[in-house]
Amino acid sequence: MSTEKPHFQEIETLYSDHHAWLYGWLRKKLDNRFDAADLAQDTFLRIFTARQIATTTINEPRAFLTTVAKGLLINWYRRAALERAYLDALALLPEPQTPSPEQRLLILETLQEIDAMLDTLPPLVKRTFLLSQLEGMQYGDIAQHIGVSLITVKRYMKQAFLQCLIGMNDANGQL
Repeated sequence: MSTEKPHFQEIETLYSDHHAWLYGWLRKKLDNRFDAADLAQDTFLRIFTARQIATTTINEPRAFLTTVAKGLLINWYRRAALERAYLDALALLPEPQTPSPEQRLLILETLQEIDAMLDTLPPLVKRTFLLSQLEGMQYGDIAQHIGVSLITVKRYMKQAFLQCLIGMNDANGQL
């Protein structure tokens, strides 16, 4: 009998043997059983959809699950921080300017998509883009602030704007 199992069978075994452990680990990290359950499911979904595991035998399943779950947990914390910052900004608005719950959800989803798109950029390009778009800094000031030439700032901004366009096209293509 071969030591390699079909992809779905290995995932099924991994799930049945370690789901309860992973859920408990996440629950301790999050102190919330609902979010822990969601992240545990997301962890197995991520593994199930990953192609490289299809022919790989997992020697240390808990270490493997922890690694995958930590990546998802980092994203979850980032989304939660983004949501808190957005809600804090909303709290400062006068009542008539407060968006409806539906608008809030759309805005929050858009912010999360933008954040994910910006994370695909090299760190200096992302920083340049944020200094320009959020801080309102001029390109010359950005160049001085981060210690690069003006032409480099322009190149970084072009790269960031192109990534935004690609992200918008991808989002529109998925509709």
